[in-house]
Amino acid sequence: MKLDDSNNSNGQISAEAADDVYVPPLNFAMVDHGIFRSGFPDSANFSFLKSLRLRTVICLCPEPYPEVTSEFLKANGIKLYQFGIDGCKEPFVNIPDDTIREALKVVLDVRNHPVLIHCKRGKHRTGCLVGCIRRLQKWCLSSVFDEYQRFAGAKARVSDQRFIELFDISCLKNNPLSFSCSRK
Repeated sequence: MKLDDSNNSNGQISAEAADDVYVPPLNFAMVDHGIFRSGFPDSANFSFLKSLRLRTVICLCPEPYPEVTSEFLKANGIKLYQFGIDGCKEPFVNIPDDTIREALKVVLDVRNHPVLIHCKRGKHRTGCLVGCIRRLQKWCLSSVFDEYQRFAGAKARVSDQRFIELFDISCLKNNPLSFSCSRK
């Protein structure tokens, strides 16, 4: 935000300065260099998203993508990958391995970076995908679960953590890791 004369005499932000206000989406965080996570972005987040210079957005929700957000992505040359995973509640959580595997392939391809991964709130589905990324990065499970619980809060699901723990990453080990912590 500009600090010069962005406030008018009423102490309000002028329309010109409002364009420079960056509001990250709910639960936004950096996962690694060029990889971000969040809840579902809306128009209030567009300036912030533009500042990230995203190439790709991965949506983990099955619902049709909002038109205004789709138009924003198209106007900014951002490719959308939608992997529809139902946002089920326990005990009937069904996270499809093959869908997570396909989403991981998109994340692992550095040509898609910078990439934003999101679901509705950036907690469960996003947490599962990020948890699998952490396993590929060789994080210990307690650290993976700590991160998952930080974003899921009181709504952390044992079934999500079980999914992360049991997910077979061996089929992805041939993909080159572009993560900053894997560079030696």
